[in-house]
Amino acid sequence: MKEVLVIYYSQTGQLLTILENVAKNIHGSDVNVSYYEIIPEPNYSFPWKKKEFLDCFPESFLQIPSNFKAPSESILNKKYDLILLGHQVWYLTPSIPLNSFLKSKYAATLLKDTPVITVIGARNMWIMAQEKVKKLLQHCGAKLVGNIALVDRHINHISVITIVHWMMRGKKDKMWGIFPKPGVSDEDIVAAERFGLPIKNALLSQNYSNLQSEIVQLGGVKINSFLVLADKRANILFSKWANLIIKKGPPGDPKRSKWITMFNYYLLFAIWVIAPIVFIVFLLTYLPSYNIRKKQRTYYSSVAFNNE
Repeated sequence: MKEVLVIYYSQTGQLLTILENVAKNIHGSDVNVSYYEIIPEPNYSFPWKKKEFLDCFPESFLQIPSNFKAPSESILNKKYDLILLGHQVWYLTPSIPLNSFLKSKYAATLLKDTPVITVIGARNMWIMAQEKVKKLLQHCGAKLVGNIALVDRHINHISVITIVHWMMRGKKDKMWGIFPKPGVSDEDIVAAERFGLPIKNALLSQNYSNLQSEIVQLGGVKINSFLVLADKRANILFSKWANLIIKKGPPGDPKRSKWITMFNYYLLFAIWVIAPIVFIVFLLTYLPSYNIRKKQRTYYSSVAFNNE
């Protein structure tokens, strides 16, 4: 009997549904699937309150861990043959709960020398967050053997509007009855079942060498070169803001609050002004940078990690 553990933090429930669909064709008489939900202490409310969402930016981006409920002894005392690690992206970084787990002693216990498949449910920019997860997995001694990234397929600015509606209202519905539904589409969530069979075959054969190639062929990872560029540039700017704000005090501190407000204005400016400019630059440099973009697509579609 093979043992598979699904580790996840899912604020809205979308990621959990994706993971359950992936696991449908893995679970069976020869494979047992268990779940461990990372529960922050205190937990994050959903829907978000705008001030709380913005105020968690520095700790999120700087990957500062926080408290969470420990896994049960029954989970910690079992050796798993495979782990599915579900994660969300907060501020171009793995969410605080996921980051906190990966930096804990529990992650070192569960993940060491264990094959891991990451499963991402995100708006669209997940590349640099995944690179950060790769680094944390390497630190835990885990073996990353696969990655599935399901995203909102609508254009960037439409997805910004709809995701804010979902986050602040708590409803995954069509805003004003006009905009598309936010997040990963229902069709893509249901179709996540297709990844289960190749994962199970790799698990039973203990051979993961071709798994990521199969996942890519099934449409499990699609790389948008513009979003890679935008993700990298935004990480540079976010780093400056996060390091500035963290020095102003802890969450809720009045000295920090005014800087959080300024960051909010910057964020709006970056989305609606800077991003279109970056897109124009991307188009102008596309042909001269074609070979570089091609190498990037190959690398970010893989489970390789260039720790530089």
